[in-house]
Amino acid sequence: MMVPIKKIEELITKHSLLEKELSLGQTEKKQFAEKSKEYSDLNDIIEQAKQYSSFEKEKNELEKIINGSDNENEMKVLASSELKELKKQHEINEKKLKLFLLPKDEADKKNAILEIRAGTGGLEASLFASDLFKMYEKVSHKKKWILELISISKSEAGGLKEVIASIKGKNIYSTLKYESGVHRVQRVPETETQGRVHTSAATVAVLPEAEEVDVKIEEKDLRIDVFRSSGPGGQSVNTTDSAVRITHMPTGIVVSQQDEKSQIRNKEKGMKILRARIYEFERKKKENERSKDRKSKIGTGDRSERIRTYNFPQGRVTDHRINLTLHKLDEFLEGEIFDEMIENLNLQAQKEKLNNLI
Repeated sequence: MMVPIKKIEELITKHSLLEKELSLGQTEKKQFAEKSKEYSDLNDIIEQAKQYSSFEKEKNELEKIINGSDNENEMKVLASSELKELKKQHEINEKKLKLFLLPKDEADKKNAILEIRAGTGGLEASLFASDLFKMYEKVSHKKKWILELISISKSEAGGLKEVIASIKGKNIYSTLKYESGVHRVQRVPETETQGRVHTSAATVAVLPEAEEVDVKIEEKDLRIDVFRSSGPGGQSVNTTDSAVRITHMPTGIVVSQQDEKSQIRNKEKGMKILRARIYEFERKKKENERSKDRKSKIGTGDRSERIRTYNFPQGRVTDHRINLTLHKLDEFLEGEIFDEMIENLNLQAQKEKLNNLI
């Protein structure tokens, strides 16, 4: 699967034009920063692009020497050796150019909103949701990310029905985006007297945190209802109407927030979640239009898709999208070998994008 030479020539021309434009120093400040970044990115790949562009010409010249009857044997041997090196370098260049040409996800550099909900399996599912949240907390701590709780709904015995948090740092979304989906746990609950293994699940959603510039929300498109916060068992925990429910009418997305005593703070937090969900909704719509014909095992972000199994009796964690099993479950839950899983998922995603590129 070759990279079209036309695409490579476009890169070389673009690099040359930007170089000329920036050297004249007549670009506006805002545009200068953008164009400098584009030029810098192209600079990393320009040599490979030029070599790739001239490959056919150089190859033909060397083959002429090898096949020419007038040439000395020593010259032919030298040309054969050069051709071998040229082809080897061409393969390396092609790989680098393919990766450079991959469509960039504008959300990769963004912070993320992490949502975890207990699924099927009652109490055991809520305990597993709590385990997953602790794992992401440990990963955040190790990577020096800032994890801030937005809302939390606890169940008995230290479990979690639902938790929403924001995570801030470098390239958060690109690291965590493949965590979205159904995480399944297989283990013997503490209350199980017969030693039987139970299966339960929790759903994880990772959304890019959207800025106000990313999503335009019209006030007229919102319906805001206020009500009294309620605690476990339905008892009222607040005497004022501080809880907020925000409905975005065009998409039907609903967000409820009641963790804060202040209605204003609940609305602020609710809008943060709403913005992220609308942004993701729009991104998914565009992605679906672009990828109708593409086959992808990972990166669909489908929350109903079972992506990973955590098997406690066997001490393993298996990602079903890439058929990777790590027999280090305890270390994985401690955030110790989380990167190994993420690197493998990213590699698979790159392969799939390359297959869809040309």
